Amino acid sequence: MKKQLIATLVGGLILFIWQFLSWAAIPIHKSEYGYTPNQDKILEALSQNLTEEGTYMLPTVPPGTSNEQTQAAMEASAGKPWATVSYHKSMSTAMGMNMVRGFAIDLVSAWLLIWLLMKIPNLNMSTALQSSIAVGIIGYLTIPYLHSIWFESNSLEYLIDAIVQWGLVGVWLGWWLPRK
Repeated sequence: MKKQLIATLVGGLILFIWQFLSWAAIPIHKSEYGYTPNQDKILEALSQNLTEEGTYMLPTVPPGTSNEQTQAAMEASAGKPWATVSYHKSMSTAMGMNMVRGFAIDLVSAWLLIWLLMKIPNLNMSTALQSSIAVGIIGYLTIPYLHSIWFESNSLEYLIDAIVQWGLVGVWLGWWLPRK
């Protein structure tokens, strides 16, 4: 149990540190938060026209629209601008709870991977590394990459994250878990 606890703590810390590097220090994800000099005008228009916080797909049809009307609206929108907008009424710069939640998720993720790896008889470095990267790539393919297909966005940053962070965790676990 002590071995798994140490493996989880270090694995979660590796994930957390990589995520900081990836988003803030390097930053690999800079394409996800582009700048426009019109941001004040856009935010003003959004705050005047949106009453609820949430993510909006523009254009779309109201709930209850028939299939025929939906199809007609899609055809009318072809070739025109579109956007997804995540709207919040108030920006919070407090990061403490987000970091706590992020680290907690990293710990759970590391623990789940360790649970899987401990099921493998005669676990070695190669198997731990390959399995860890496979888990990362599965996560990448089923969430960020699938999202990039439908919303025509870049997901290369997430692929880098999947390979690097899970590869680093795999090296750690491949060295630590097989030890007696």
